[in-house]
Amino acid sequence: MSFNLIARKVRDTGLPHGLRVSQLRSCVQLYRPIGFHATLSFLKAKAGHYSVDEDALLRALEVLEASRAAWHTELRVFDEVRRRAKHQGARQPRQAERNPYREMWWSGAPREGALHALSFLLERRRIPVATGDAVAADLERCVVACLASGGALGSEQHLLLADCVRSLRARQIPAGWENDRAGYFRTRDLLRAARHVEIAAAGCVSDA
Repeated sequence: MSFNLIARKVRDTGLPHGLRVSQLRSCVQLYRPIGFHATLSFLKAKAGHYSVDEDALLRALEVLEASRAAWHTELRVFDEVRRRAKHQGARQPRQAERNPYREMWWSGAPREGALHALSFLLERRRIPVATGDAVAADLERCVVACLASGGALGSEQHLLLADCVRSLRARQIPAGWENDRAGYFRTRDLLRAARHVEIAAAGCVSDA
């Protein structure tokens, strides 16, 4: 079922409230720019206790729909930029180019979404810092600094974050999936947290 059809059920006052909340969660399954649970948490922070409040439920859906609409706009802009670049001979996107097809952030409010995701992950201990993992410990310091400043990082913190990302990417070898699945997923989760820090820091610069 499409996102828009499920969204109509969220708005259907003839349905039990609990079912409408379930339909909102189904919408989030289809569009979860900062992860399923973090997206639900962000909607609650923005809209209120939608699980028990009618108005909050509608606000939560509106927040989600607004971000999704902004994401679709980003996709259209990216397609147009790529079309022009290909016409000029650039067949592949630049590595530094933000690609809304390959990764997602909270479109319309990327810094706010990234900061909420980091806070959510940190509070629930979902940033997997393994004992003796110096890279993970350094990344956690970057996360704490990012949250404390509202996104901004100092020059040394930027360098530390870049070192963390390089080290974590070096761990992502194809054989890692078969040889150490727990380590593979831990590295993936750390890289996702690092990306939230990058987006929050970049958003802080662009908002200045």
